[in-house]
Amino acid sequence: MVYPGRQALPQQQVASSISTILPSLSRVLGIAMIAVCWSSGNASAATLEPAAVPPGASKAVTLQVAAGMEAPPFDVPRTLMVPPGFSIRVFARVPTPRFMALAPNGDVLVSEPSAGTVYLLRPDGEAAPRQFTFASGLKNPHGIAFHTIGKRQYVYLSESNRIIRAPYTSGDTRIGPIQPVVEHLPDASSAGLGAYGHPLKNFALHGNKLYVSIASTCNACIADTTSDPIRGAIYEYSEDGGKRRLYARGIRNAEGLAFRPGTDELWAVVNNRDNIRYPFHQDFDGNGSDDYGRVMQRYVDGHPPDLLLRVKDGGQYGWPFCNSNPDQGLDNMPYDADAQLNADGKRLDCSQITRATKGIAAHSAPLGMHFLQDSGLPPSYRNALVTGLHGCWNCSALNGHKIALYPLHPDGSVGDAVDMVTGWITDAANKERWGRPVDAIPDGKQGLYISDDMSGTIYQLTAR
Repeated sequence: MVYPGRQALPQQQVASSISTILPSLSRVLGIAMIAVCWSSGNASAATLEPAAVPPGASKAVTLQVAAGMEAPPFDVPRTLMVPPGFSIRVFARVPTPRFMALAPNGDVLVSEPSAGTVYLLRPDGEAAPRQFTFASGLKNPHGIAFHTIGKRQYVYLSESNRIIRAPYTSGDTRIGPIQPVVEHLPDASSAGLGAYGHPLKNFALHGNKLYVSIASTCNACIADTTSDPIRGAIYEYSEDGGKRRLYARGIRNAEGLAFRPGTDELWAVVNNRDNIRYPFHQDFDGNGSDDYGRVMQRYVDGHPPDLLLRVKDGGQYGWPFCNSNPDQGLDNMPYDADAQLNADGKRLDCSQITRATKGIAAHSAPLGMHFLQDSGLPPSYRNALVTGLHGCWNCSALNGHKIALYPLHPDGSVGDAVDMVTGWITDAANKERWGRPVDAIPDGKQGLYISDDMSGTIYQLTAR
């Protein structure tokens, strides 16, 4: 669809030539990229040659529910769509589960921010897992990661106001002595802030560095761009919490931070702004008047896109002054000046900032994100990442509510989304649903664990 204010590209003039040379060029580039990866020691990427898009969710299967886990919504049979050759079951019931991490011994840690709790689930065959309270009394715990320093292994956790860690020994069912790593992160308890729109903290560890997302307090506001620390940004620290520096900014709410295996690439998914004003002097709704600056539901439904970023050190991604425009597609999207906060373009030149790696359907609300290279999934699914699309709250019809896979190509580009699991929406127009996926992580075997904070469920998707 082409919206007013954007002109279609003259693709027909070059389509014939491109279609002639593209197959050969793709093969050459693919071989060259694999050779470069191999020569740089990136064996993980090198062995994953480009392949056809893996099969998506096309098979309806009835959820397997073990005895003792039949509380609503599983008091009636439930069906989800999965790829051919996969099955899915209810692995555990946990109140409002959010982010997860797989422990070295196969235990699963699950955060429940609203209860201040992190649970530990210990698999027990096909039965419900044994469940322990790993940590309690925390302030909005969210992200979880295991990290080794020297010969000591730690589990890192994020709270809304700090990052903490504790020594971890394989098999622990209770957190050890807590060590603060980064303190005084902004949240609702911070002086002068009060309400905080996106208090949950997300982080990633890589080498001896820690990367922390400090999300915005608001939908769109100028104050976050001048605060200390800047909000709507990602900061780099040492693994012990020192040496803070701004890594990237203009990122409203970065979720699911992760490094692509075998590289130094930091990736994240982003929840973008709501209720965007129409940024063109055009008649969008067909009533004959200029719609510039108006909030119109039909435009809001498709704008701005949520984002998948390969985060550039020093990158500026626009929020709240520039919004990616998806009207010509979700790759290499240009920016539009925000009609509310940057109408004259003087606060930020939208033509000079870093473009997003890939767009995601507007208001899909991507949350957890993980790479699959080292997973036990079938090979055609491994050179990819997955993210949980939590779904919109203010669209005219529900979207998201799925686990989406994004193929990663040797040339650095990202393929179009492939549905991995769908079916939680029963009536999009009437906004009827029975679950909302959050996170998806490799289970250390042949599948994924998937959290759902609406139904209070951890699922296990398995390739048979």
